[in-house]
Amino acid sequence: MRTMRTTGPVLAVAAWSALCFWAGLTSAREPALKVDVLLSTSKTVIGEPLRYPTEKPAKVTAAIVTVPTGATTGWHSHGVPLFAYILEGELKVDYGPQGERVYKKGDALIEAVNLPHDGTNTGSLPAKVLAVFIGAEGLKNTFKTPAPDRH
Repeated sequence: MRTMRTTGPVLAVAAWSALCFWAGLTSAREPALKVDVLLSTSKTVIGEPLRYPTEKPAKVTAAIVTVPTGATTGWHSHGVPLFAYILEGELKVDYGPQGERVYKKGDALIEAVNLPHDGTNTGSLPAKVLAVFIGAEGLKNTFKTPAPDRH
């Protein structure tokens, strides 16, 4: 006949073994988290210091923008910081006096703020861009602008 004195340690060891076995199964089924940093910067693509709008309550807007092959975005500016990640395709962006840059699938950037620019899909597929605007209530994320004077 077993007494409580000998049964307690046996049950404790069995419980610990079962817990370790279960934990091993759980971690085997749930792979370790992997984090790939897409971008870490304090400046836009043209070197402007990154500044968040603070005069109104914050508002974040996320969108997927699709630019058909050969199409352009038209000259526009952003009134708030914009994180962009190229999901598919290729865009050539003309920043006027700041030059041109080509962005391809997998590129991440903080777009120019308050500088007119125009994007053109120069690839053979539609370009898809994840656009995350870090804005504020009442502020426009994007607005049409005339092309800059190149002289």
